Amino acid sequence: MKRILFLLAPLAAVAFAAPALAGSAHFVGAPLVTVSGATVTVSAKEAGLGDLAQVHVVLSGTASCVNGGGNNPQAVNKTSFAQAAAEPVQNGHTDYTLSATAAFQPPCAPPMTVEFSGVTLTDTTSGISEPVLP
Repeated sequence: MKRILFLLAPLAAVAFAAPALAGSAHFVGAPLVTVSGATVTVSAKEAGLGDLAQVHVVLSGTASCVNGGGNNPQAVNKTSFAQAAAEPVQNGHTDYTLSATAAFQPPCAPPMTVEFSGVTLTDTTSGISEPVLP
Protein backbone atom coordinates (compact mmCIF):
# COMPACT_ATOMS: atom_id res chain seq x y z
CA MET A 1 0.00 0.00 0.00
CA LYS A 2 2.91 2.35 0.78
CA ARG A 3 4.27 1.82 -2.74
CA ILE A 4 0.98 2.75 -4.34
CA LEU A 5 0.73 5.94 -2.28
CA PHE A 6 4.39 6.71 -3.01
CA LEU A 7 3.71 6.42 -6.76
CA LEU A 8 0.42 8.32 -6.71
CA ALA A 9 1.62 11.28 -4.61
CA PRO A 10 3.62 12.97 -7.44
CA LEU A 11 0.69 12.50 -9.86
CA ALA A 12 -1.71 14.09 -7.41
CA ALA A 13 0.63 17.04 -6.88
CA VAL A 14 0.76 17.67 -10.65
CA ALA A 15 -3.01 17.34 -11.01
CA PHE A 16 -3.68 19.90 -8.29
CA ALA A 17 -0.93 22.30 -9.44
CA ALA A 18 -2.06 22.50 -13.09
CA PRO A 19 -5.22 24.57 -12.50
CA ALA A 20 -3.27 27.05 -10.37
CA LEU A 21 -0.86 27.65 -13.26
CA ALA A 22 -3.45 27.95 -16.01
CA GLY A 23 -6.12 30.08 -14.36
CA SER A 24 -9.15 31.11 -16.38
CA ALA A 25 -7.82 33.77 -18.73
CA HIS A 26 -10.23 36.42 -19.96
CA PHE A 27 -10.30 40.04 -21.08
CA VAL A 28 -11.68 42.46 -18.49
CA GLY A 29 -14.16 44.60 -20.38
CA ALA A 30 -13.71 45.45 -24.03
CA PRO A 31 -10.24 46.52 -25.17
CA LEU A 32 -10.01 50.26 -25.93
CA VAL A 33 -9.17 50.98 -29.60
CA THR A 34 -7.88 54.23 -31.07
CA VAL A 35 -6.86 54.95 -34.65
CA SER A 36 -4.56 57.78 -35.65
CA GLY A 37 -3.58 57.90 -39.31
CA ALA A 38 -1.96 54.58 -40.21
CA THR A 39 -1.59 53.45 -36.56
CA VAL A 40 -4.07 51.41 -34.55
CA THR A 41 -3.56 51.20 -30.77
CA VAL A 42 -5.28 48.80 -28.39
CA SER A 43 -5.24 48.97 -24.59
CA ALA A 44 -6.42 45.86 -22.79
CA LYS A 45 -6.62 44.23 -19.40
CA GLU A 46 -6.52 40.49 -18.84
CA ALA A 47 -7.21 38.56 -15.67
CA GLY A 48 -7.38 34.93 -14.60
CA LEU A 49 -3.80 34.32 -15.72
CA GLY A 50 -2.83 32.30 -12.67
CA ASP A 51 0.90 31.99 -12.03
CA LEU A 52 2.06 32.89 -15.54
CA ALA A 53 5.11 35.16 -15.60
CA GLN A 54 4.15 36.76 -18.93
CA VAL A 55 1.80 36.43 -21.89
CA HIS A 56 2.55 36.77 -25.60
CA VAL A 57 0.00 39.05 -27.28
CA VAL A 58 -0.50 39.81 -30.98
CA LEU A 59 -2.43 42.66 -32.61
CA SER A 60 -3.21 41.80 -36.24
CA GLY A 61 -5.52 42.76 -39.08
CA THR A 62 -5.78 44.44 -42.47
CA ALA A 63 -5.28 48.08 -43.44
CA SER A 64 -6.64 49.58 -46.66
CA CYS A 65 -5.73 52.85 -48.37
CA VAL A 66 -9.08 54.30 -49.45
CA ASN A 67 -9.75 57.30 -51.69
CA GLY A 68 -12.03 60.19 -50.72
CA GLY A 69 -15.00 58.62 -52.55
CA GLY A 70 -14.83 55.56 -50.30
CA ASN A 71 -14.03 53.26 -53.22
CA ASN A 72 -12.69 49.84 -52.42
CA PRO A 73 -8.94 49.68 -52.85
CA GLN A 74 -7.10 47.44 -55.27
CA ALA A 75 -5.05 44.61 -53.80
CA VAL A 76 -1.88 46.74 -53.91
CA ASN A 77 -3.57 49.26 -51.60
CA LYS A 78 -4.16 46.67 -48.86
CA THR A 79 -1.68 45.37 -46.36
CA SER A 80 -1.76 42.92 -43.49
CA PHE A 81 -0.10 43.85 -40.22
CA ALA A 82 0.84 42.18 -36.97
CA GLN A 83 2.54 43.51 -33.88
CA ALA A 84 3.54 41.21 -31.03
CA ALA A 85 4.79 41.74 -27.49
CA ALA A 86 5.57 39.81 -24.33
CA GLU A 87 3.66 41.40 -21.45
CA PRO A 88 4.47 40.76 -17.78
CA VAL A 89 1.83 39.26 -15.50
CA GLN A 90 1.52 40.27 -11.86
CA ASN A 91 -0.90 38.69 -9.41
CA GLY A 92 -2.74 36.89 -12.22
CA HIS A 93 -3.49 39.96 -14.36
CA THR A 94 -1.86 42.32 -16.84
CA ASP A 95 -2.61 45.71 -18.39
CA TYR A 96 -0.94 46.62 -21.67
CA THR A 97 -1.06 48.82 -24.74
CA LEU A 98 -0.05 47.57 -28.16
CA SER A 99 0.27 49.65 -31.36
CA ALA A 100 0.69 48.63 -34.98
CA THR A 101 1.39 50.90 -37.94
CA ALA A 102 0.40 49.90 -41.47
CA ALA A 103 3.07 50.44 -44.10
CA PHE A 104 2.07 50.99 -47.73
CA GLN A 105 4.21 51.06 -50.85
CA PRO A 106 3.61 53.57 -52.36
CA PRO A 107 2.66 55.53 -49.21
CA CYS A 108 -0.99 56.19 -48.39
CA ALA A 109 -0.94 59.98 -48.65
CA PRO A 110 -3.80 62.50 -48.45
CA PRO A 111 -6.42 62.71 -49.74
CA MET A 112 -6.28 58.91 -49.27
CA THR A 113 -7.03 57.61 -45.77
CA VAL A 114 -6.26 54.37 -43.95
CA GLU A 115 -9.13 52.14 -42.86
CA PHE A 116 -8.58 49.14 -40.59
CA SER A 117 -10.61 45.92 -40.70
CA GLY A 118 -10.50 42.50 -39.13
CA VAL A 119 -8.36 43.76 -36.25
CA THR A 120 -7.96 41.12 -33.57
CA LEU A 121 -6.11 41.01 -30.25
CA THR A 122 -4.86 37.52 -29.38
CA ASP A 123 -3.16 36.20 -26.26
CA THR A 124 -1.35 33.21 -27.73
CA THR A 125 -0.14 32.04 -24.30
CA SER A 126 -3.64 31.72 -22.83
CA GLY A 127 -5.46 30.96 -26.10
CA ILE A 128 -7.93 33.84 -25.93
CA SER A 129 -8.79 36.27 -28.70
CA GLU A 130 -10.95 39.38 -29.03
CA PRO A 131 -12.04 41.09 -32.27
CA VAL A 132 -11.47 44.84 -31.69
CA LEU A 133 -12.49 46.27 -35.11
CA PRO A 134 -14.81 44.48 -37.56
